[in-house]
Amino acid sequence: MKVVLTGGGTGGHIYPAVAIGRQLQREEPDTELLYIGTGRGLESRIVPELGIPFESVDITGFRRKLSLENIKTVIRFVKGVKRAKGLLRRFRPDVVIGTGGYVCGPVVYAAAKLGIPTVIHEQNVDPGLTNKFLSRYADTVAVSFKESIGRFGSHSKVIHTGNPCATNVLHADKAKGFASLGIPAGSRIVLFVGGSRGAKAFNDAMVEMAPQLDDIPGVQFVFVTGETYYEKTREQVASLKGGSLSRLHIVPYLNNMAEVLAATSLVVSRSGASSLAEITALGIPSILIPSPNVTGNHQEPNARSLADAGAAVMILERDLTGQKLLKEIGAIVSKEDRLRAMGEAARKLGMPQSANVIASEIKTLIKRK
Repeated sequence: MKVVLTGGGTGGHIYPAVAIGRQLQREEPDTELLYIGTGRGLESRIVPELGIPFESVDITGFRRKLSLENIKTVIRFVKGVKRAKGLLRRFRPDVVIGTGGYVCGPVVYAAAKLGIPTVIHEQNVDPGLTNKFLSRYADTVAVSFKESIGRFGSHSKVIHTGNPCATNVLHADKAKGFASLGIPAGSRIVLFVGGSRGAKAFNDAMVEMAPQLDDIPGVQFVFVTGETYYEKTREQVASLKGGSLSRLHIVPYLNNMAEVLAATSLVVSRSGASSLAEITALGIPSILIPSPNVTGNHQEPNARSLADAGAAVMILERDLTGQKLLKEIGAIVSKEDRLRAMGEAARKLGMPQSANVIASEIKTLIKRK
């Protein structure tokens, strides 16, 4: 089987595409992958590091208001379609899979025009502009959230699959998670993750609450600052007076996030779709602080979906303070019944077999075509 993956701009688009590709390779080891992204996106660095062949298309996104730049984008789109058709004719894929980001536009559109089976995956509750456009041409639209099904209009093939990143955390070893942090196995961990690059609002709230961590006994706090904020945050915490900071573990980044998540009792996180897929697959309660700096504010509906189900507490960034965060953490971890109930609610939302479901749909689609 020959498969083209496309999606870019952020890890939230890249990692689901990779997860689908890896699942297909597990099921059919002779599967060949080609990833088509942009030369400017994160995918140009991440994908080659994963050992997946990479090609680029020059394309930019549309502005959401009238702009002369959109005329240039249309020209780039037309050129991008021509470039994509050339790559597809050369590679001759059995299927093209798009996971969002503007690079998907010309690649999936070109595939549809060439008669190649196409699948797009939408990670967020509210679909992005590119996936909305492509839903008119794709053979199958896969969605992470049930709420998304009715948001693709009259498309005849929308299926609820969950996010394929969920499958990756299934077999994570929690013992390795504890060991990598130097924390005794079985300890209760509260994990703070402000995204792969970190988040200033998270760091500020953590520094504010750090002197009062003794108010929540028996808990180990693991704070992932992001490499940009690490040194400053560590210095700020080191200068604090009052309270014992022996249970606060500050790290710039986690290379073994799945293993640490498996050992975690409560997550304080942004609400990117891939993160929520992993959290729900493992049944972890969460406090979600949606990023207000993403296109279309799409993280807030994601967080609200979990909060409405009782799996999470949502705090908007404008309302975030160290004191509020400390209070919410204490209210959850100090009550075993609530912690357990939130975990069960999260697990009910989880779709840990997502990548398997999507792979099955892809193979069915190829056979039908």
